[in-house]
Amino acid sequence: MTHSTPAGFVLRFAAVLIDTLMFFLFVSVPVSLTMGSVMMASGGALNWPSILVGYVLPFGLTIWFWQKYLGTPGKMLLGIQVVDALTGEKPTVIKSVIRYVAYIASIVPLGLGFLWILFDNQKRGFHDHLSGTAVIRNVPDYKRQK
Repeated sequence: MTHSTPAGFVLRFAAVLIDTLMFFLFVSVPVSLTMGSVMMASGGALNWPSILVGYVLPFGLTIWFWQKYLGTPGKMLLGIQVVDALTGEKPTVIKSVIRYVAYIASIVPLGLGFLWILFDNQKRGFHDHLSGTAVIRNVPDYKRQK
């Protein structure tokens, strides 16, 4: 048996670092190697390949992972999940999209929306509150009894 507890800031931050490293290694590097000449030829201007790789691909992959696995690879490796804050079930696609867009509200004011996780009693950031989601970890009951 297991029960869930809110995932704290350090665990969530570690998941973001893992996701960033994995995206860099498995997406950015191969795309740069194959599309580098196209991007260099544009002189650094925004073009369709850079928009797709820089914005559309991360958005699509993140939403897909949240819907299919309740978390990105970093979250899955660390045993944490993104869930609907009220039901504990998979968030709707709409909530996932709102969560992704709400990252802006968490980042823009000096990252305060992410730091809020440290002080919130439910360990939820601004993006969690705005989207109605929570990040949890499942803990075996035998660890809870100690």
